[in-house]
This record gives sequence, C-alpha cells and structure tokens, in this order.
Amino acid sequence: MATKAPKFDLNVWFEGVAEQFRGLNPKEPGQWPLLPKLAAFALATVLVVVLGWIFMLSDVQSALEAEQAREPTLKEDFKNKLAQAVNLPELRKQKSQVEEYVTQLEKQLPGKAEMDALLSDINQAGLGRGLQFELFRPGQVIVKDYYAELPIALRVSGRYHDIGAFAADVSNLSRIVTLHNLSVVAPTGKDLGGPLNMEATARTYRYLDAGELAEQKKSAAKAAGAKK
Repeated sequence: MATKAPKFDLNVWFEGVAEQFRGLNPKEPGQWPLLPKLAAFALATVLVVVLGWIFMLSDVQSALEAEQAREPTLKEDFKNKLAQAVNLPELRKQKSQVEEYVTQLEKQLPGKAEMDALLSDINQAGLGRGLQFELFRPGQVIVKDYYAELPIALRVSGRYHDIGAFAADVSNLSRIVTLHNLSVVAPTGKDLGGPLNMEATARTYRYLDAGELAEQKKSAAKAAGAKK
C-alpha cells in the first residue's frame, strides 16, 4: 500500500518566516532567530558594498575628469613636439646659424684689455674728421648679465658734415659703439658763423672675463637664495 507524500503548505511556511521577524528586539540582535540574523547580515553586506562602490566610483570619476581636463594640453603638446620633430633638420640649421651670428657679435665685443685701444679709436675718429674734443669722459662701467657697458660723455665742435662723418665712422668701427642722446647745437650771437657743437653719450660694450662671469653667477645664486 503506497504512502502519500506530505503536502507543503506555502502559506504555513510564509507564516512561520513572518513569525520569526515579529517582536524583534533591536537592542539584542544576538537573540534573534536564524532568518532575521541572516537577513540583517545580508543587508549590512549589501550596504557596505554599495557605499564602498559609491565612494570608490567618486574617486575614479574625479580622476577621470582630471585626465579629461589634461587632454587638450597633452594634445597641444603632442602637436608642438610633432611639428618640432618634422622640422628638426631646419631647426638644427637655424640653431647653427644663430650660434654663428652670436660668435660674430662676440668678436665685436672687446675684452677688458682692449678697451683702452677702443677709446683711442673713437678719439682718433673725431680727430681724423677735424673735430675739436671739448669733452671725452668715460663713465662708470655698468655690468649686465653677460656683458659690461661703458658710457662715454662726448662734446665735440666742428662743421656739420664732419660731425655727420664722425658719427658714421663710429658706427663703422670694428667694435660695437652706439651713440645716444645726440644733440647738435648751432652757434648763436657773435659766433653765428662758427662751428657746430655736438653732445652725445657713446656706449661701448665688452664681454665679461671668467672672473666676472663667476661673480655674476655667485650674485645670481645669492639673489635666488634670498628670494626663497
């Protein structure tokens, strides 16, 4: 004689489960039945995972936005470097030309020992044009980053064309000499037919010697340290 299998009543099962969740004391979770304990553990696990995911995702999103903000700069940098790479032979050629030009300019700058000869050349340029020097006074040397500048106060008298020729001769000297604050004054009164007077500041330049360059670097290092 066959035996009947016991019936499973779903309503009874749900009622049993609901019964375990009734009257739970939140202050004593250790005394809860098994199902509420498992449900609380699962809820806590899900909550931790969700919160961790949110915070991690927030950090990742911030990092992503930062990288996206850098993208235009990186693209522009890439374009510039690509252009330089394409034009590298031409850039090297230009660099070589600039170096040659700088070398030529340096040759036009006298050294400290050659300054006396240059001052003599300026004086001879004026005398050679028949000018009368009323003032020829070198000033204080002004030291720049890579060169030194010497101003010379000039006052000469002579004919107009001779003064113009003197200015041209000075500009054509083998060393660099420039004229500044140039002023030509015509005679007045009884000297109306006399010579013109020209006042100017001639500036010549020389390169710094090794000792002066070392002193410049030392001064620059001290200044940088003081700023810090």
